[in-house]
Amino acid sequence: MSSPSKRREMDLMKLMMSDYKVEMVNDGMQEFYVDFHGPNDSLYQGGVWRVRVELPDAYPYKSPSIGFVNKMYHPNVDEMSGSVCLDVINQTWSPMFDLVNVFEVFLPQLLLYPNPSDPLNGEAAALMMRDRPAYEQKVKDGH
Repeated sequence: MSSPSKRREMDLMKLMMSDYKVEMVNDGMQEFYVDFHGPNDSLYQGGVWRVRVELPDAYPYKSPSIGFVNKMYHPNVDEMSGSVCLDVINQTWSPMFDLVNVFEVFLPQLLLYPNPSDPLNGEAAALMMRDRPAYEQKVKDGH
């Protein structure tokens, strides 16, 4: 098995080659920004978010930490910090996944299927359960 730093490099190259705009924070390859487009057929369609990704030293054995830089109104995203509560990323992460999966599978799934029963943004979760049209409007106003 190759070293984690080798794997980090490979995953990053793969992400850069798959049409994502990636901006490195420094030379360490541990922190970077990615432009993420809201998935089609979601309330976030048409929006673009800057996502901050931080790779732990133990990546890919430990999951990356993900946060939205610009405002994201969503039950599973902390409105102040933009950090993402992604069970998939935290609990079911495995070294088989890579960075492309984060942007092609995990984040789109999160935006398409919010989980109001495990919220980081209690207000968004409550509004979603109480008044779906108002919630959807607020999401659309956000981007």
